[in-house]
Amino acid sequence: MDLRLPGTDCSTRQDFSFAVLVCFGFWLWLPQAFCGAPASVFSGPTASTSAYVEDQILVQPKPGISSGALAEFHSALRTKVLRTFEGIGRLQVVAVPAGETVPGLIAKYQQSGLVEFAEPDYIGHVAVIPNEPKYTNGTLWGLNKIQASQAWDVLTSASNIVVAVLDTGVRYTHEDLKSNMWASSTDGSHGWNALAGTSDPGDDSGNGHGTMVAGVLGAVGNNGKGVVGVAWQVQMMACKCFNSSGVGTISACLTCFDYARTNEARIINASWGFTNSLALSNGVYSLRDAGIIVVAACGNSATNTDLSPTYPASYPLDNVVSVAATASDDTLASFSNYGATTVHLGAPGVSIYSTFVVTDSFYYTDSGTSFAAPYVSGALALMLAEYPGESYRQIINRVLNAVDPLPSLAGKCVTGGRLNLRKALTPIRLTGFAAANSGPFQLHLSAATNLTCVIQVSADLASWLPVFTNTTSASGTFDFTDNQSTSSPRRFYRAVVSP
Repeated sequence: MDLRLPGTDCSTRQDFSFAVLVCFGFWLWLPQAFCGAPASVFSGPTASTSAYVEDQILVQPKPGISSGALAEFHSALRTKVLRTFEGIGRLQVVAVPAGETVPGLIAKYQQSGLVEFAEPDYIGHVAVIPNEPKYTNGTLWGLNKIQASQAWDVLTSASNIVVAVLDTGVRYTHEDLKSNMWASSTDGSHGWNALAGTSDPGDDSGNGHGTMVAGVLGAVGNNGKGVVGVAWQVQMMACKCFNSSGVGTISACLTCFDYARTNEARIINASWGFTNSLALSNGVYSLRDAGIIVVAACGNSATNTDLSPTYPASYPLDNVVSVAATASDDTLASFSNYGATTVHLGAPGVSIYSTFVVTDSFYYTDSGTSFAAPYVSGALALMLAEYPGESYRQIINRVLNAVDPLPSLAGKCVTGGRLNLRKALTPIRLTGFAAANSGPFQLHLSAATNLTCVIQVSADLASWLPVFTNTTSASGTFDFTDNQSTSSPRRFYRAVVSP
């Protein structure tokens, strides 16, 4: 599998000795490109570094190896193929036969010359921490921090966007969720249970993890009940791949990846983490090929994921968005992981009040990066609905370039900021043209009304300086003439919403 990532392009227009960078209200975040085959990019851990299931392994056939040759080898080892993921390079889940061990079986497959890799089916956990204080009035503080009320003046609904919640399942009968649950056109079910192999993805977990995640993302808005999600209307697909204790396997997650991709999900919320795995990395890469965004919690160990990564949050793939948790006082949550290059942004994740699993009208408060991630998933769903012609990379860039910078996040994540839904949803268009007789360069900005914007200039696309700040008029526009442009050999421009 080729893991080369194309760079993010930003178009420039040369005009005389100037260049205008047309940014449409945001500046493109450029993910680090990398090359190589899966084994060289994502070096898998040894079997001793993490827990795994004892009765199955994951095997990736080499390209060009016939099904017959592999089947003969399976037969010789007395193994049984439990599942094949055709969309992930024919990756197979293989049962460990009686009298064999996981390390021993892996060694035999690796020595066969038939496979790219064989590895354990590692066990992971949902990213939750001990409960925070009980709910009190006004604790939906996170929505205010991301300026959701102002953003909802632009858009509240992503009813045409399917978001798969890969978790402990969802209580899909909850009063604040049932209207926003995706329904299969085949049988009317609301998702898939990879643990039981059924179409009932109900949340049977004691911690109600998946149900809480769903409420943050898409609890029904304006219904006079309980809470409201970031997206008032959205199609949430419940994919159960973690059990009642919040424990799951990579193979179960891959099964849900397959289900989400087949049923046209646009976003996957992954509020959980594993050790590194070649199979998991290839699964996330297959989602990238399908244009599916993976929003991942960065973890709750208060560690630097640049040094101690967790997955899928730490995969350097441009469809992965890694989210840290922030508190109501704008600090990085004490439990949250961080990483200057492996975490992208922060979102509210402390004392989050949401739907809960006990009854169809129960709500609860909890904390963790698990509940920061669905803020971002909900925001991305609204962005996909608002800008249907844009690619997943463009949509991600809109969100990453519209954050509120926070001192507590400086050097702790790529953007150094927390999600701001209002800025992400507000379109800004910057156009430029040269004046007559080689006069100064002129710029026209259009956006929402009464929006304060900053025009910035750069000579090298590396360092940017503000040159003009203004608030748009009742018509949503203002103009700027750069008198310094006549004496500069090369200038680039961008426009951003004022912090």
